[in-house]
Amino acid sequence: MDDTEGVGLRRRAAVIGMPVNHSLSPVLHRAAYTGLGLSDWSYEHRETEPEALPGLLDELAAPAETGPIWAGLSVTMPHKQALLTHLDVIDPLAEAVGAVNTVVAQRSGAGEALLAGFNTDVAGIVGALRETAGQTITGAAHSLPRVGRAVVLGSGATACSALAALGELGAGHITVAARRHAGPGRALSAAHRMGLGVEALTWKPTDPASHTEVARRLAVADVVVSTLPAGAADPLAGPLDEILDRSGGTRPGALMLDVVYAPWPTQIAEVWARGGGAVAPGWLMLLHQAVPQVQLMTGKQPDIEPMRTALLSALTTQP
Repeated sequence: MDDTEGVGLRRRAAVIGMPVNHSLSPVLHRAAYTGLGLSDWSYEHRETEPEALPGLLDELAAPAETGPIWAGLSVTMPHKQALLTHLDVIDPLAEAVGAVNTVVAQRSGAGEALLAGFNTDVAGIVGALRETAGQTITGAAHSLPRVGRAVVLGSGATACSALAALGELGAGHITVAARRHAGPGRALSAAHRMGLGVEALTWKPTDPASHTEVARRLAVADVVVSTLPAGAADPLAGPLDEILDRSGGTRPGALMLDVVYAPWPTQIAEVWARGGGAVAPGWLMLLHQAVPQVQLMTGKQPDIEPMRTALLSALTTQP
């Protein structure tokens, strides 16, 4: 579904996915536009089935003859990896990760646009973890406490971005726990491209012993990033609660980022917090990835605080 507002506006952008109407990206981008004084910009949801993706990209790149000019797209599942073969230029980070969450229509005059793909999910993960650790997200001198052990739950596009983020944070030993590991779009392939050594742990969803094994890895981790959809990590909550109770809690300074932002908190996030660990909610990653995304599309640096305020307000009104 297309919920375009203000057809006569000069610039337009959208978030695409399937489904996508739940996305809070419009809240973030519209708040950024207001703060930047971009009253002639609009941002919409654009429900896009996989087979419709090439046509939408043709629309994005088409010469700007009439109506609003496409500036770019925010990208959610299932298109983050499929886009790689459809764009003119891929940023090196997005190419290494193997996932694009931002498309920018780069134009010279009113002619056809060059479509460039970027990945701001990595920045979102790093920013969320750093903020949760109580440190600034700007300035290269600021970093998390030493990340000796890290665990990534899941092996899809966001997990690939999580690996890049953990590499940036200097993680020592990284375990990827997932039901499937094989395939070019999986985290192990991304790790190979990025030169990261990771341990693949197969998580069997019907095996209680497997849940316990994954929970053991979580309990001794310095950083956990769960990239699983809502409810998928619930089977790990019970075993993790028992292990943390026996061991006296998480490691000092341990962090968990759960990319879910609704419903919140997730069961695994509740258990982690009860065990003494700090939790970064998914909305914080969404916020931190949106800042560079807005900058890529508009060429201007937005203020994060009005975006945060708008997002938190929207979260309180969600069903």
